[in-house]
Order: sequence, then C-alpha cells, then structure tokens
Amino acid sequence: MRIITLHCDYIKFKAVKKAIKNAEELKNKEEQKVEEVLVVLTAVEKGDNDKTVKQLIEAVKKTANDVKTKNIVLYPYAHLSSNLSNPDTALEYMTEAENTLRSEGYSVTRAPFGHYKQFELKCKGHPLAELSKEFRTEISHVHDEKNKIGKLAVEKVEDYDPKQLLREISRSKLDTSKLKDNDHRILGQRLDLFSFHDVAPGMVFWHNNGLRIYNQLVTFWREEHQKAGYQEIKTPQIMDSKIWKISGHWDKYRENNFTTLYENRPFLVKPMNCPGGMLVFKANSRSYKEMPLRVGEIGVVHRTELSGVLNGLFRLIQFTQDDAHIFCSHEEQTEEEIINIAKLIQEFYKKFDLKFDHVELSTRPEKRIGSDETWDRAEKMLEKALKTIKIKYKVNKGDGAFYGPKIDFHVKDSLERTWQLSTIQLDFAMPERFDLEYTDKDNTKKRPIMLHRVIYGSIERFIGILLEHTNGALPLWLSPLQVRVINFTDRNIKSAEKIVKDFEKELPNLRIDSDFRSTTVSDKVRDAEMQKIPIIIVIGDKEEENKTLAVRERGSKPKFGVKFDKLIEEIKERIEKRK
Repeated sequence: MRIITLHCDYIKFKAVKKAIKNAEELKNKEEQKVEEVLVVLTAVEKGDNDKTVKQLIEAVKKTANDVKTKNIVLYPYAHLSSNLSNPDTALEYMTEAENTLRSEGYSVTRAPFGHYKQFELKCKGHPLAELSKEFRTEISHVHDEKNKIGKLAVEKVEDYDPKQLLREISRSKLDTSKLKDNDHRILGQRLDLFSFHDVAPGMVFWHNNGLRIYNQLVTFWREEHQKAGYQEIKTPQIMDSKIWKISGHWDKYRENNFTTLYENRPFLVKPMNCPGGMLVFKANSRSYKEMPLRVGEIGVVHRTELSGVLNGLFRLIQFTQDDAHIFCSHEEQTEEEIINIAKLIQEFYKKFDLKFDHVELSTRPEKRIGSDETWDRAEKMLEKALKTIKIKYKVNKGDGAFYGPKIDFHVKDSLERTWQLSTIQLDFAMPERFDLEYTDKDNTKKRPIMLHRVIYGSIERFIGILLEHTNGALPLWLSPLQVRVINFTDRNIKSAEKIVKDFEKELPNLRIDSDFRSTTVSDKVRDAEMQKIPIIIVIGDKEEENKTLAVRERGSKPKFGVKFDKLIEEIKERIEKRK
C-alpha cells in the first residue's frame, strides 16, 4: 500500500464519471469541501492484507495528531502504483480504514471509489505538509554469524534465472507525449546526459556528457568556497541510528529514511549531511581563534519517495547537496557570516544568469525543538542581517526547519518560473544536542552558534533547472562538448585533424571532437547545433589556403577568416572567466 498525506487548508472534489464497471454507488453527487484537513491519497496494492491496513490507520493517526487535525479525507489514488489490487479488495480496505478512524473520533470523508474525479486543494507549507509512505508485510532478517552482518533472507542462487532477470531490468521509458520540447528529461535523452533505470528508481545514471556538467559545477563550487575560506570534508554514507536520534531525523522523518542493519545494529543511509559535520567539529578541541569555522561538503543523500511523485532531476531519491556548516562564536560574527553567505549566493547566480525573484524569512513551525526564547533570538538575527544588506523579504510564517528559522532565496528562470534554491538556516538547537563546545578568550567553554546553508540546493535539480532555463544551450565553460571541427570535403580531413591537435596542444582541457563523416556540411552543422555545441569550426579549401578558420557560434551566422591564435585566446578567456 502506498499513500501521500497532504495537510491542506481545504480540498474540494466531485465525481465526474465512472472509471470502472463496478464503481461504488455515489452517496453524494455534489461537490464536497473539507477544510483544515489531512488528505490521504491511497493506492491499495496486490499483497496488502489486514496488517497493511492497520499500518495505514496508525500512520494516518500519527500524522493527523502531528499536524493537529481531526478531519481526514481518504482519497483513492491509483496513480501511485502499477501493482494495484483488485477493486473489490481496495474498496474493502478503504472502507475498513474509514470505519476504524471514525470509531476513534476522527471526522472522516471518503472520496468515491472507482470514479474519475475533479479536485482542488491548497496544501500548507510546513515540513509535515507533504509525506509519502509505503506499507509492506515485514521481511525477515537473518543474522550471518560468519560475516557478522544483518542481511535479507533471499532465494538460493540456483533459483535465479539471469536471463529472465536481465529481461526484467530495463531502461525506464519516458512518455514524452505530455512534455514540452525544453523539458530537461527530453534534453537529457537528446544530448545523452543521463538516464533512469527501474533497478534504481529516483537515482540518476550519469552519462559522460552529463557528468561533465556535474563536475564543472562542483569544480566551480570548490574554487569559490576555497576563496571564501571554507574547508571541505566528506562524511560516511551510512551511520548508526544513535546519531540520527540525537539530531531528530530518526523520529521526525522515519517514513522517508532508508534503514539497514549491521551486527543487529540499526543504521540509516544519510538523508542529510548535518550530523556528520557535527562529528567533524567534535573530533578536535576548538578555540575561538578558529571561528568562524566554515566547513563544506558535497554530500550524497537518500530520502524515500513513492515512484508516482518522482520527476526526473527535479524530485529524486538520491541527490547531492552542496551543504556547508559555519560555526560562530558570537552573534555579531554570525550576522556577518549571514551577510557573507548572501553575497556569495548573489555572485553564484549572476554566473548562471538567474535573477532573484524574492527572498523569504521562514519562521518557527509548530513541530520544532528549542525554547521560544531561542527562536526569538534566532529570528531577530536573520531579520537584522537582511535589513543590513537591504534585501527585501517576505515573512513565511511557520515554514522554518524544525531546529531553526531560515532565509530562502527564490530565483526566476527564462520561462518566468520561480525556484527556491539557496537557503541559510540559523541553528542554536543542534550545537546543544551534540554538545558542541569551543574555548573562549577567557578560557571558558562556550557553545557555538551554527549556520546551515546550501547554494545549488540539489546539484541534480539545479542541472535540470539550468537545462530548461537555457533550453540545453549551456554557456561555453559548462557545455559537455565545447568545440567541434568539421571538414568541408574529404580532401580537407588532414588539415582539420591538424587543427584538432593544435587545439588540444594549446588548450589541453578543451572538450573538443570532430565530424569527418562523408555527408554534407549542412548535415554536420545541423547535427552539431542539435547537440547544442557552442563553437563549430569548418575547414575547407579557402581555410587551408589562407590558414584561417570558418567559425560558427551557436545560433549565429559563420565568421570567415578567423585566425587560429585569436580564437584560442578568446576561448581561453571565456573558459577562465566562465562565460
């Protein structure tokens, strides 16, 4: 069974027509509206049983209590699964859940089963407003005394049919019928950047071209952070549940965590990088002289999502966060760091021609840790920093992280869409929970103030945004392939090959290739333009004779008589300045 729970200001729905022959008879044919409600989109699957229904009921009760509502709408939503149970079983389990919840004091509305419905809802913006969950009968674990690891009980090796398994492993097919041409998933296929496979849902298989983009973004990030005085760290992918219980992630996001066992100890695949950064801070004695201590990590994280909500690079199970944690000794230093981070964020987005749309100050949520006094102090510090740098902002009440308030930066792309990317979070709670200390000037132990921040947010999601923002026409420094050399006729191949070698000699890291196929120049130019290559060089008889180049910038008319040395200097400058 799979569900998505949505805490909403309201939901309105109405049955339009039957979707199956034995659709449930309508008790109410009018549009229904329920306010201050927990909407439970539900897909009942093959193999679900009474135990699964009980898990559903307990999960709904827990989330309803967490968001403080007694109003529940059970909404059949078959789109969450391709392994649906038969309709009679699904209706039986939905009805059972409805009756049980109602008997325990909840006001339950069940949307009609087996009908196409129109619906409208307004989802709230706090951390528990959108959750996805999956319920299965438990899989037994076997403890291997020899290898000292916990592992799943599986069939014997001889029961496997490798050929059958291989047939079941397929590249995920992309339905392009409802996608626009500039959709990053279409561009990803067309430019051979990445693919998705059903053996790893929500996880990207980067191809060479796509990995070049990814690596260039990481290199840029590293260079800019080194200039700004950051240290880079790398922390483990899997850690004992103890650390996640201290941080609060174990309980607050249990349904979205990947867990595993090692020597019967529960471990968690990290959903966030923060706890690892805490342990790096604690590894050494710290002095006020080290403050502010800026520590960054390009960290891979995992968070479970139902397959129905995955969306290319925009919503993934595995993704990379460009996290950094800054440890400060006092409030004035913290405010100065907030200002420095905001300036760094602004510099980054100038590079990608992404314009700021608005900034939000997100304040304390209902579910939080820490005292009201601490939250008052943290919110005032963020507000003061924003006023100091004269950034206009909106207050987004109740949308802060559970451990502290935050500043969210929203940008606008070429399609007039807004994206929340960069975040600065101020945190008094985690240093307290992890007992972080430093030695102050007076030789006493003090608690640091901590800032969490990201700039790209998710590198994968940022690449998706960039692809759609530019329609795949990335700037020269970021393009997977920067230059292509084309021959006019077969007799020009040797000269064209020499040009390629000359480029590689002068610019060893230039991403350059050639197209010497026996087809027309117009065909080769069209192919290069389809691949969004920024610079196309054509070598013909005139170019050989005059020792010049015919250069076509992407989207422009060709320039003739270009000198090799001049083009080299121009390309070198553009790459160095990241243009």
